[in-house]
Amino acid sequence: MPDLRRQYSCLAHSKSCMLVRKIKEGQYMRYFMLAVGILILAGLAVAADVDGKWTGTIPGMDIPVAYTFKADGTTLTGSSSGPENSTIPIKDGKIDGNNISFSVTFDFGGEATKIDYKGVVSTDQIKLSFDMMGQTTEILLKKAK
Repeated sequence: MPDLRRQYSCLAHSKSCMLVRKIKEGQYMRYFMLAVGILILAGLAVAADVDGKWTGTIPGMDIPVAYTFKADGTTLTGSSSGPENSTIPIKDGKIDGNNISFSVTFDFGGEATKIDYKGVVSTDQIKLSFDMMGQTTEILLKKAK
């Protein structure tokens, strides 16, 4: 016995049903694959430019912070300014579209302390967040001129 629900559904949406059948049959597959390829390339082209120096302050503490970033494909390198103008290298830096992540390890009272950062890059700012001692803090960085 034929499935009447399926036939009725196809009749109600005959144009879209025919298109789905044709894609499945391979008639429009090359157009579909071309559209997918264009979307992937567009996503890669939209990745924000993170290269350069970025500055901001830690909210509530008014402590100035500065980061210098360099993108190399999906790898993020650079440094952070530390106490007394010391330079702390960025480790484990990654770029995924407009999202960045990295860690910084510094000496805190004679003990190595690692902080993991995550951020979202836009044209002229980075919303960066980090977790330290169970407290999440957000920093808004602006591109230095």
